[in-house]
Amino acid sequence: MFKKILIANRGEIACRVIKTAARMGIRTVAVYSDADARALHVEMADEKVHIGPAPAAQSYLVIDRIVEACLKTGAEAVHPGYGFLSERSAFPKALAAAGITFIGPNPQAIDAMGDKIESKKAAAAASVSTVHGYMGIIDDADEAVKIAAQIGDPVMIKASAGGGGKGMRIAHSEAEVKEGFTRAKSEAKSSFGDDRVFIEKFIVNPRHIEIQVLGDKHGNVIYLGERECSIQRRNQKVIEEAPSPLLDEKTRKAMGEQAVALAKAVNYDSAGTVEFVAGQDRSFFFLEMNTRLQVEHPVTELVTGIDLVEQMIRVAAGEELMIRQKDVTLKGWAVESRIYAEDPYRNFLPSTGRLVKYRPPAEKSANGITVRNDTGVYEGGEISIYYDPMIAKLCTHAPDRAQAITAMAGALDAFYIEGIQHNVAFLSAIMENPRWQSGALSTGFIAEEFPGGFTGHEVTAEIRETLARVASLLDHIENRRKRLINGQMSGNGVKLATSRIVKLGREWVPVTVSAETDALADQSGWVPGQPVFTADLGQGAVTVQVKRILNGYRLSYRGVVLDAQVYTGREAELAKLMPEKVAADTSKKLLCPMPGLVIAIPAVVGQEVKAGEPLAIVEAMKMENILRAERDVTVKAINAKQGDSLQVDAVIMEFA
Repeated sequence: MFKKILIANRGEIACRVIKTAARMGIRTVAVYSDADARALHVEMADEKVHIGPAPAAQSYLVIDRIVEACLKTGAEAVHPGYGFLSERSAFPKALAAAGITFIGPNPQAIDAMGDKIESKKAAAAASVSTVHGYMGIIDDADEAVKIAAQIGDPVMIKASAGGGGKGMRIAHSEAEVKEGFTRAKSEAKSSFGDDRVFIEKFIVNPRHIEIQVLGDKHGNVIYLGERECSIQRRNQKVIEEAPSPLLDEKTRKAMGEQAVALAKAVNYDSAGTVEFVAGQDRSFFFLEMNTRLQVEHPVTELVTGIDLVEQMIRVAAGEELMIRQKDVTLKGWAVESRIYAEDPYRNFLPSTGRLVKYRPPAEKSANGITVRNDTGVYEGGEISIYYDPMIAKLCTHAPDRAQAITAMAGALDAFYIEGIQHNVAFLSAIMENPRWQSGALSTGFIAEEFPGGFTGHEVTAEIRETLARVASLLDHIENRRKRLINGQMSGNGVKLATSRIVKLGREWVPVTVSAETDALADQSGWVPGQPVFTADLGQGAVTVQVKRILNGYRLSYRGVVLDAQVYTGREAELAKLMPEKVAADTSKKLLCPMPGLVIAIPAVVGQEVKAGEPLAIVEAMKMENILRAERDVTVKAINAKQGDSLQVDAVIMEFA
């Protein structure tokens, strides 16, 4: 077994690998860029090596620097994580030349499966069900339009070397094919250093289901069940679960056996994932194979009890798999929510900055419920513009799907983040969604359930009552504490006012205050300044995020975020007379919605731009964001240029 390994990655996956290596008694080496000098994975590793500037193309993607770091530290093997160099066959070849072991599949398997064009051909040769498409190299947008017309709308344009939703576009028209082809090539070049794309038929109302496979260097290959990954936005997975609510045992076995047949056909010898697009009738077609560890691997680990990172390390060291197909059983249900640094209220635009507060729920396993949080950040750390916006992967495991969802809802309520925008409220809203709870999923779920974007979960009567009670309790605890501090009361036997009026958003909710209020206040254990409040209000534990604001609290619960102020009756009468502040008018300006780099500004001064046409393209966190005109406008002035780095709300252009 290896004595020391290097992790050629960063963030949560680097931390994840370090944990397993430490448990196995293996020392670890972290590599880091300028932007990651104080990153969590650097702190967790036994040794660290600086490999270059912040941009990945100058650090994490430079093979020679990784090899040099191994030679410098004496690392015997390298785990690539996912992304970066994990699916570049040149990487394990370079490591082998230096006498270093790659903890992943052999280069030939990567070439056959890591390249999505070649994997389609290999799958067809192995009698795996495949989707109709064009697997050749496409030179330009005009050729892409001709190919798409032959396949028939809609089509999926995909980067051959892609992953993580980058370099992917769905097109329903000739114009969308042209624009999608250009953007996919550009993103693919920026993210993977390979701008090849291919086009295939897009299956309408599909589900995204993948099979986890595991092979060794002795010819053994098994499958570890499936993961449902249909909850996606812009082709990037948001929530995953294992097993899938769609599959029955017969379909699971058929998909698993096809995945194993494909893996054996290319002599696959590590952990990998065979992805399928599935119809609602349980028909399925090969999509691609990822020759690496998947982001969502924790849900498979939770339902199988198998540590995939440990198995990868053991296989790389030459050990034979001790697990046989008959040993694989799926127990319970697991759900994973990806916590992203993005603003769901502003079309999920990336958010960067410092994590002023970062308080995830405690990891635990009790009463049949497990909460797991894979993360690569810490309070006080920074979310950079240079890398993926993922903050953490929150997972829950329970005896059945309903209990796993309930546990996830509670864990999300307890996940407090301050300093940047994040998607916790959006994830919470999905947990409350009846369609999600029923398991009637498709990759169009988010677009269909949130057609106008995310504006917060519906404020039901139950949620309104809960938040009003919590606000009155918070106010009561603070007032009681103030009176104790200034000596106005002893704390006990004081007659309480019988009512309060809570302003929740724009609604006024009366709340009764009684002797029970003191008991609930004591039971909660909450003290002013704590970001999370938990108490049993009579229907089980309720967890609400709390942020102090002027004259009140900002409360987050079950996907609802509301400002709450607590008044006496007379105070409420006066508060209703106060004028509301009117926001500044920015309708004649295009503001940069996130920190990013200006890639292009197609519009020119004096141009009349129609609604929906592009005004500017801004890159943030390796994704290109097209800023379109919301209405017909005439460009009066352009205040930015290609290559500029802009902050949030920087004025890009003005309209007449």
